[in-house]
Amino acid sequence: MNYQDIIAEIGGGSARCAQETGQRIGPGKLSARGVGKNKDHHLWNNRGTWWCHFTLHCPDYTSERIRVSLRTKDLKEARIRRDELFRALS
Repeated sequence: MNYQDIIAEIGGGSARCAQETGQRIGPGKLSARGVGKNKDHHLWNNRGTWWCHFTLHCPDYTSERIRVSLRTKDLKEARIRRDELFRALS
């Protein structure tokens, strides 16, 4: 699953938590610190491709760490895609 899949599945709604299938999603609260001084917070480079990672806190008091490919090798584009993803999740 990549960031585009998550955005499409949410359809502009609130953050989601995975259910039994791992792909189906229910409501949740995004737990992500603001970028602040570190413009690359929540980003990491895996063999040239940028990924985003964050935590969702679900209504049943569980949390889920989410890691998604941003499908880009460009850091500036990765920042834009991360911000787009977080806007869709919040």
